[in-house]
Amino acid sequence: MDVIIVKNEEQLETAFQIRKKVFVEEQHVPVEEEIDALEQDCTHFLLYDDEGKPAGAGRFRMVDGYGKVERICILPSVRGKGAGRELMLAIEHYAAEQGVQKCKLNAQTHAIPFYEKLGYRVVSGEFLDAGIPHKTMEKPIK
Repeated sequence: MDVIIVKNEEQLETAFQIRKKVFVEEQHVPVEEEIDALEQDCTHFLLYDDEGKPAGAGRFRMVDGYGKVERICILPSVRGKGAGRELMLAIEHYAAEQGVQKCKLNAQTHAIPFYEKLGYRVVSGEFLDAGIPHKTMEKPIK
């Protein structure tokens, strides 16, 4: 698997397509909530599977001095094969290169154990985002 930073419109559209498949089609998030006004303020990432096909996406942005990890999604074909871990490690590496000391994310509650294995800890109560239960998590970045 390989993770790249999105560098052009074609790659960005591929990331959006993956996000739409996972969040809009699978999880029924309204498309106007999924693709938002913050897209141009983010660094976008694409994960490619072992055959070189796009299989995951995520984005990163700076908010109030910390790194915010958002829109992490993996296509069903590569779930459970370490793809999410690869994507997160690449984003965290990028964050560290930017001098970030802490990353935060809003995890869907079913994904909390995945993020805990990566060193994130829950720092909020449960809240709804796009009708889906979430909790905020954070991790120091070295």
